[in-house]
Amino acid sequence: MAGDHKLNAYLYFEAVARRGAINRAAEELSVSPSAVSQQIKLLEQQMGVRLFRKAGRKLSLTLEGEQLFQASSTAMRILRDARQSLGASKTSRRLSLRVAPSFGVRWLGPRLSQFIAENPGWDLRIDAAPDPTNFDLEIMDLDIRYGLGTWQGLFAAPLTSDYVLPLCSPDYRKKLEAPGHDVWRTAKLIDSARALCQWDSWLTRNGITARNEKAILMDRSSMAIQLALDGTGVVLESLAVASQEVLSKTLVPLCPSIPVVAFEAYWPICPTRHLSRKAVRVFREWLDGAVRKHEEEVGEMLAMHGMTVDRIDAPVELAVRASNTR
Repeated sequence: MAGDHKLNAYLYFEAVARRGAINRAAEELSVSPSAVSQQIKLLEQQMGVRLFRKAGRKLSLTLEGEQLFQASSTAMRILRDARQSLGASKTSRRLSLRVAPSFGVRWLGPRLSQFIAENPGWDLRIDAAPDPTNFDLEIMDLDIRYGLGTWQGLFAAPLTSDYVLPLCSPDYRKKLEAPGHDVWRTAKLIDSARALCQWDSWLTRNGITARNEKAILMDRSSMAIQLALDGTGVVLESLAVASQEVLSKTLVPLCPSIPVVAFEAYWPICPTRHLSRKAVRVFREWLDGAVRKHEEEVGEMLAMHGMTVDRIDAPVELAVRASNTR
């Protein structure tokens, strides 16, 4: 029993250090704040040092507390991994996935019913969130991120490319192509704030210097696409998130003669140890098949409009914003 109390003390300490408050740690552990306080007090008595100091309502670690937290958090992570490994046979049909919001809503969402139909009985938890997973602190099998593939210490493999081109409604294109109009001086440009490829770099790359300076900046691709659908302007967007609109011809390429810019932009990421999990293996295999079909559809769309592809290495050849929250 004494050993159990000591283990509880380290467990409670790690939770308080991570959450920064006794009441938040107690809520996470489903115990009373007084129980947590008692365990912390006992641990400090056993160690003979102060582990926390108060800073207003928040607790901060002392130097000794920081040293103990580094050791205890590592130990807790090892225990969590061991527990997950031991329960693998029970959870092999359970998948916890995080995905960048626009990609999740506009690309993955419409395809998920196929995965569910092919894998009945699976438990799925899918979280569309702007921030990447902290795999040391969160229970998540896999994350699909938008960015340059630079996630230190994690496995990251390119999934599919961004095929970026100017898109607008058919009526808006007719308006821009009317006699007496200078397309780029007239067109109202819509930017997605979190996109790697922005209008400034795209225009410079294609030698377009004269432009309408009245631009619109939107926080999410879905919002930028909707403005283009409403005939407000021209959006510089990817076929990964706007393919349905192009297929339905509610959005059309503004300049089919200009090559589509393509670069790797979507990445499944996770700790290398997660690659051996059955759920991750099965989902990645399905994902690869869905991507192959998507790439075929992109090829058909581009051929339909007589467009070519300019494939680049984004970090080197394109002025980009290193965002991973699309």
